[in-house]
Amino acid sequence: MSTFVLLPGAGGAAWYWHRVVPLLTAAGHTAIAVDLPGANPTAGLRDYERIVALAAVGAERITLVAQSMGAFTALGVCERLPVERLVLLNAMVPAPGETPGEWWANTGYEFPDDFDEETYFLHDVPPEIAAAGAAHVRPEADVAFAQPCAFERWPDVPTVVLASRADRFFPFDFQARVAHERLGLDVVPVPGGHLAALSRPEAIAAAADGIPV
Repeated sequence: MSTFVLLPGAGGAAWYWHRVVPLLTAAGHTAIAVDLPGANPTAGLRDYERIVALAAVGAERITLVAQSMGAFTALGVCERLPVERLVLLNAMVPAPGETPGEWWANTGYEFPDDFDEETYFLHDVPPEIAAAGAAHVRPEADVAFAQPCAFERWPDVPTVVLASRADRFFPFDFQARVAHERLGLDVVPVPGGHLAALSRPEAIAAAADGIPV
C-alpha cells in the first residue's frame, strides 16, 4: 500500500481533499492532506515544501498528488522526499525556474473576463459541500506567485497528469496542450470540474490510485 500526500491549490486548504482521504484510507492506503499557509504574506513555496516534507517524514511508497497551483510546491517536494509517483490534477504544470506568476503568460492562458467562483469553480460541486467550503476559502498571498519552482529538470519520477473534462477554469484542451508541450505526456481524462476532488471524489481517488475511471 502507498502513502498519498495530497497538496491543495491556491489558498492551501487541506479541506479540499476531505472527500478523497477516507476513500484512499478505505482502500488500505495512508492519506495525508497537507494544510499550507497560503494567506500568510511571508510564507512562500520554500516554506510550503518544508511543511509538506515534515508532514510526510518517514513515509514510504509516496504518491504525491497536487491540485492546480499545488504543482509548484510538488516539484520542490520531489527534491525532499522519496516520491515514487507524481499525480497532477487540473494543474499548473511548471517549467524549471518558472514562478506561478509567470506561468499564465508563458502557457498562453487567457484569464476569463467574466470570472466568478460559482461559474468556474463550484458549478458541479454539491451545494452542501460548496456551502461548507466557504469557511475554508482564503486568498493566496502574492509572495508565492513571485518565487520560482525549485527544480532544474523534471525529476525521474513517473508522472500522471489528470485533467477534468468539465474544467471551466483550465479547459481540458488547454491542459492537454500544456502537458504535451512541457512533459510530452497525454493527459488522463477524469470527470468533474476544476475542484473535482470535491465534486467527484470517487473518480479522483481511483485515478490517483492508478485505477481507470
